[in-house]
Amino acid sequence: MRKALLSAVAFGLVAFGAQAASAQDTTVTDTSTQDSSSATDNNPTFRGFRVEGNAGGDRFQSQGRHRDKFGYGATVGFDGVIANKIVVGPEASYWRANEWSENCSRGGGNSQICQKSFEEYGAAVRAGYLVTPNFLVYGKGGYVNNQQRKRIDSPTGQNIVYDRFSTDGYQLGGGFEYSLGKDVMKMPLFVGAQYVFSQYNDHTSRQRVMGTIGFHFK
Repeated sequence: MRKALLSAVAFGLVAFGAQAASAQDTTVTDTSTQDSSSATDNNPTFRGFRVEGNAGGDRFQSQGRHRDKFGYGATVGFDGVIANKIVVGPEASYWRANEWSENCSRGGGNSQICQKSFEEYGAAVRAGYLVTPNFLVYGKGGYVNNQQRKRIDSPTGQNIVYDRFSTDGYQLGGGFEYSLGKDVMKMPLFVGAQYVFSQYNDHTSRQRVMGTIGFHFK
């Protein structure tokens, strides 16, 4: 299911990008009949494909406990600009805690119950507002999938249960993005920060506070 959904998002990114590029070409062709204010309706800094790296704090919550670790990942998306103020588009993301994240607690008969979180894959829609031409604030929401493992050990250390599985859920978040006004290989460079909360269907959850750095390119 995860692969199918992420494949659909990837197809959507390409299709959305192709449609937007076509619309952009039409806009460029018609600029001769428009005044200068109309020609700026598509903000070039925040328009197009986006690739970014993410790194920061990760908190995995399960069994009434939490584990805080450093985490990192990446996001790829496409941004369209409406009326030079509204930025909206789909994105796909990958995230993991460094050396994974695991919570353990005592169960019946002095057994030990441990729940471990591996990779998280996400697909979301992001929508934001350009406070200035270089400063974007946004919110986002969508789907996530987390790979997990549940292990139960007896008091003697013997493994009783070992179950690795995949759990779906949803994500909600928001943040800001600032364009540095500098191009690297003709691609606008940006930095930002964001917070994302993920709720998984097995009653576990994750919180992320991340710094971002990336590029926009057409």
